[in-house]
Amino acid sequence: MLPMLFSRPRRKACLGLLALAASMAAGAQAAAHYPTKAISLVIAYPPGGSTDAVGRMVGTELAQRLKQPVVIENLGGAGGAIGAQKVARAPADGYTLLLSANNEMAIAPLINKAIKYRVFKDFTPISLVATQPMVLVASQSSGVKNTQEFLSLLRQNPGKYSYGSSGVGTALHIAGEMVQQAGNVAMTHVPYKGVAPLTNDLLGGSLDFGVFVLSSGLPHIRAGKVVALGTTEAKRSSVTPDIPALAETSAFARVDINSWFALMGPAKLPPQVQKALRAAIDDMLQSPSFRAKLEASGNVVAAPGQDMGAFLKAQVSKYQQIVETAKIEDR
Repeated sequence: MLPMLFSRPRRKACLGLLALAASMAAGAQAAAHYPTKAISLVIAYPPGGSTDAVGRMVGTELAQRLKQPVVIENLGGAGGAIGAQKVARAPADGYTLLLSANNEMAIAPLINKAIKYRVFKDFTPISLVATQPMVLVASQSSGVKNTQEFLSLLRQNPGKYSYGSSGVGTALHIAGEMVQQAGNVAMTHVPYKGVAPLTNDLLGGSLDFGVFVLSSGLPHIRAGKVVALGTTEAKRSSVTPDIPALAETSAFARVDINSWFALMGPAKLPPQVQKALRAAIDDMLQSPSFRAKLEASGNVVAAPGQDMGAFLKAQVSKYQQIVETAKIEDR
């Protein structure tokens, strides 16, 4: 009956609408049965780091709960931006996800004009997984044993001493700048290409101070090779109650920053897919075995059901203030 009722242009338009409706119905049906095949979990860093460790644990647990393989894809480069870009461009079907960290989600877009993705436009926030404080450390050669000695040394010698991070615009760099701003002290920032060379110079005595993610710094702290001056969250970490928080020193009362890991997807993930992923993550976060594994590596497990979108907005706002004050730009 369709050819008799409409002219040819109108028939084409009508057929196009029917095709679109059929496609949308098929997509909704596929989302309702999600997942039906393997999922790619992109980790935007090389193997061996803290994000990779958390991502692999998440991948294993997701596979168990979703009853489908989860394939880890390490795609490092540009401080996590290359991996994030891949996920931003992926189909919004839930089969390409990102185990993200704050570097590529909340910091890089603030300091690097070459970043093409927009966090609140190009991604679907799914769930926070874990947080981990950073830790400010002193080399043994510096002679500094606590925050008061640290402040005294720097105030008597403004700009003379240096601190290292794993690179410009990383969470470690931002934490170092927050410490300087809060304590009204000045150090020279030395950006390294990763944690390994930073560690070598700290242990060798050619670098005065450094900022580590807690899991990376803890072995060297425990071995007495560096001195822990304080962790960067407002309160002591439950993982290391013996290490004071920097905020316990009045000059650093405003220091409250951490590393975090979250599951993200491309923009416009179907609601059914979001629901399935959030349910799996919430169940995972309540698993005693999963919690024990994360905590053993220095992480604090996130509470189930947090609003990841609101969390992300608050983090970006915090970093933006630090970046603008310190005039950080990744060239």
